[in-house]
Amino acid sequence: MVQARVWFGVVVLAAGLAAPAAAQTAAAQGQPSDPFRAAVALAAKSAQVSDAPATLVYANRAVVEFRATVLSRSPAHRAAAAVELLDRLVDEVPAGRISARSYDEATAVFVGDHPVFVVFAADIDRLAGENLTTSAADAAGRLQVAFDEAVELRTPGRLVKSVLLALGATVLYALALWAVIRLTRRAAGFSRAAERRLLKLPGGEIIAGVTHAELFVRRLFTLAGVLLGALLTYGWLAAVLRRFPYTRPWGESLRSGLFSVAASAGASLLNELPNLVTVLGIIIVTRFLARLTVLAFEAVERGRVLLPGVHPETAQPTRRIAVALLWLFALIASYKYLPGSESEVFKGVSVFVGLIISLGSTGVMNQVMSGLMVTYSRALRLGDFVKVADVEGTVVQLGTLSTKIRTPRNEEITIPNTVVVSHPATNYSRHAERDGVFVPTSVTIGYDVPWRQIHALLLLAADRTPDVRKDPKPVVLQVALCDFYVKYTLLVCVEQPQRRLALLAALHANVQDAFNEYGVQIMSPNYEADPSGPKVVPPSLWYSAPAVPPAEEQVTGVQRRDGVAVR
Repeated sequence: MVQARVWFGVVVLAAGLAAPAAAQTAAAQGQPSDPFRAAVALAAKSAQVSDAPATLVYANRAVVEFRATVLSRSPAHRAAAAVELLDRLVDEVPAGRISARSYDEATAVFVGDHPVFVVFAADIDRLAGENLTTSAADAAGRLQVAFDEAVELRTPGRLVKSVLLALGATVLYALALWAVIRLTRRAAGFSRAAERRLLKLPGGEIIAGVTHAELFVRRLFTLAGVLLGALLTYGWLAAVLRRFPYTRPWGESLRSGLFSVAASAGASLLNELPNLVTVLGIIIVTRFLARLTVLAFEAVERGRVLLPGVHPETAQPTRRIAVALLWLFALIASYKYLPGSESEVFKGVSVFVGLIISLGSTGVMNQVMSGLMVTYSRALRLGDFVKVADVEGTVVQLGTLSTKIRTPRNEEITIPNTVVVSHPATNYSRHAERDGVFVPTSVTIGYDVPWRQIHALLLLAADRTPDVRKDPKPVVLQVALCDFYVKYTLLVCVEQPQRRLALLAALHANVQDAFNEYGVQIMSPNYEADPSGPKVVPPSLWYSAPAVPPAEEQVTGVQRRDGVAVR
């Protein structure tokens, strides 16, 4: 009865009720009695594929997947009953061996003489190519490993040994990682020493500048150190996890995954090695040409080399364009040699990236083309004092998309290149050193004040103002004869265009002082009725001070400016 109870609990509890009847029928027909076979046959007839399969997991290992419902017992109930039975058998028969016994429509898996679970034909996935005998044998093999690990998990001595082995592996891992770090640092020092030796050789300075040998070697050793450290970490983690029964499946999956990835990567690398060598050659040649291009344009920018059509102020953007075109050509040339370039995924990503660039580049390309116009028209240069779109200041950056100007108030203003192109740009610095750039300021005075006196007063104020150049000389112009007054404009040439605002402030102060000294009002008269007398200047007052009549020029030694003698 005890053995029958175990059988019934394994197959299904309800199947045991029919087992005696099946045994009596077999005895009446003169056949040997096998209650377990009869119970399995009866259960197999009721096995139906379930919508919710369940996996039997024991000791953190997947053993078999149940897909059939047997006598109203779902796959989950069957898996739970098997786990409960295995927990008891681990304590009762720790040395039991796993075996599989085939019946007409099922295969039972035993631990020693104790049946644990039955694999029915309804549990087999025929579409995946499975068959009953092979699936049950594989399940028995997996159960043997899981059963042994469950026994090991209940053996303190073996666990202590596993802990000691894990600690030893950890110590070795730490020492190896420390050695890798030390070697990486030593390699960096070696690369610096190698570069110093290279610089001592004839032409070594040019080779080092073009190839960046020291930086390349240091990065190469750093990359190798990182990869070696990652491999050590991966191996240590897999080794430690495999020391303990419960985590051993994870460690085995890490090890098998590493081997499979390494094998796949190695095979792919061997297949793609010729193409990779070609791509590497293209990259090396392009990098060399790009470095030569940079050196050539830097020499043009410093004025050491002259290239037709390339000016020092356009050398930097031309260099960027040339280097970008070189790398674009390298990308086009190496595209067909890139691993996976013929795959549909690679092509799809390329089309997607091209579409995104096309949709988003309309405004960007407008800015870029405007930047090229600003650069190659040479309207603006770094350091020039300019006025663009009502912004006055010093150019601090000529970018691909925008121009940055720093105002006299130390504000940095970013102007899109499209705005720079579409607005007039006034450059106060371009001819400042050679011909000088005039700065205007205006006053409006009534007709009853002698124009010669106004000219003399404005020139006197210019003489008193620092940073006003003596050559070219200041000039006074009568730019307009208005209804009630005359508009006078004083043009002075400044030493430093960046100090225009400070110079104008000092000039205005001197104009006020000069007019006040000689009693001339800076007023713009307006009349609502006829004045009591004509607003004219009698000839006797034409040369009011500080203007000097022509007859006194030789006597007093005054100078004549703009047709007016000045004291």
